[in-house]
Amino acid sequence: MASIKSLMNKYKNISAPVKASLWYTVGSVINKGIALFLTPVFTRILTSEQYGSFAVFQSWVNILIIFTSLNIFLSGYQKGLLLYKEDRDRFTSSQLALTSFITICFFLIYLCNVPFFTKFFDLSPLLMVGMFLELLFMPALEFWAAQQRFDYKYKKYVIISVSLSVLSLVLGVVSVLSTQYKLEARVFSDVTAKLVFTIPLFLIIFFKGKKLFVKEYWKYALVFNIPLIPHYLSNYVLGQSDRLMIGSMVGKSEAAFYSVAYTISTMMMLIVTAVNNSLTPFIYKAIEANDVKKLKNTTIPVIILIAILCLLTVIFAPEVIYIFAGKKYMDAIYVIPPVSISVFFIFLYSLYSTIEYYYQQTGYIALATTMSAILNLVLNFIFIKKFGYYAAGYTTLICYIMLSFVHYYFYKKIVMKELNAKNIYNDKFILVISIVLLIIMGLLTITYDKIVIRYVFALLIFVVGFVKRKEIIKIFKTLR
Repeated sequence: MASIKSLMNKYKNISAPVKASLWYTVGSVINKGIALFLTPVFTRILTSEQYGSFAVFQSWVNILIIFTSLNIFLSGYQKGLLLYKEDRDRFTSSQLALTSFITICFFLIYLCNVPFFTKFFDLSPLLMVGMFLELLFMPALEFWAAQQRFDYKYKKYVIISVSLSVLSLVLGVVSVLSTQYKLEARVFSDVTAKLVFTIPLFLIIFFKGKKLFVKEYWKYALVFNIPLIPHYLSNYVLGQSDRLMIGSMVGKSEAAFYSVAYTISTMMMLIVTAVNNSLTPFIYKAIEANDVKKLKNTTIPVIILIAILCLLTVIFAPEVIYIFAGKKYMDAIYVIPPVSISVFFIFLYSLYSTIEYYYQQTGYIALATTMSAILNLVLNFIFIKKFGYYAAGYTTLICYIMLSFVHYYFYKKIVMKELNAKNIYNDKFILVISIVLLIIMGLLTITYDKIVIRYVFALLIFVVGFVKRKEIIKIFKTLR
């Protein structure tokens, strides 16, 4: 009881920004966790082709919203809340009006040649209507959520975001089981759940702002966000374009296989994100104090920990696929190793890009992401045709390795210029553990039919983890 009371007192004393950040992270983890643990349900009540089509639908939504909304609700909107803080309601309603206007324009273009776009998107007109409804109303939720984050408010956001996820998944299961039109049921159950929350917010924003067009505010949004479109697209290409290309070049069923494997492989991103959230302020403070030794000593065990967690995903790939997706998806186990190890390189490049963010060298970040995205598209186009959907896992790994190297190059330039130092991380150690990790991944991949070897390897990791548990706990206490 005393320890609980002590924790409660510590929580009460946390500053508003930290408390808000904590709850936004918790909300994100809950939402992703709900989606992840209901994956086994949908992989069993939908055919692999239907599951793949839904994955393709979501991929197109994520691409088109970059164009229909210009992602105005991201950093540009946050900065606008500072610039126009005396007129934030009018500013917000005019920004939402701009995204709505662009979306309606895109819909009118779609109506001009429905057969062409039906073939291009490989989605029926009914599904396209659902997509445009989502594209029209979702920005309202994003603007509202951005305002909540800006004001360090979190309770309403966490409640609404979690409720939306639960409603989408419950409606999805019920509607899919209730009809023979299962793909349409899954799409419109998700869209309906979103509309339940976004339409009221859409109306509230316009009611409070009472303004659709303000020339200064529209110009600000367009000037700020249009140049960022290549960066947003590149991020998307690296993360999700594989599914679209597989669906188009190989088949919807194969896109489903890849989507399931990718989702399972990137489970570790929840932990990586949490570690990054703690590590970033630690890195900033260490640079500010010019304490390079502390930075090196702390990041080494964290890198080892992330590497081991990624390896565990590789080791238990057959079991996890069987539990989450069932026997019919077992063929997808060979996608898990490269995508799981990609998570390690995502963590690695984030270490280097943190230095770029600290010194406000965001141009480097955009350049690195764009280069990797172009490489990803080229490699996918060449190798998916030759080797099927398996190739997408390895092209993803190659691109994230390349992204790590590019960020490493930029990081070296920055530390030489700003700190007059060769490095602030143990770069030789990072290179060695990266090579070892890739070798172990290759060995584990060819032992999927030898369960004893995999389990002995896993047992060794758990034993070492138990023996070193105090050091591991100490690492996370250091990052707090």
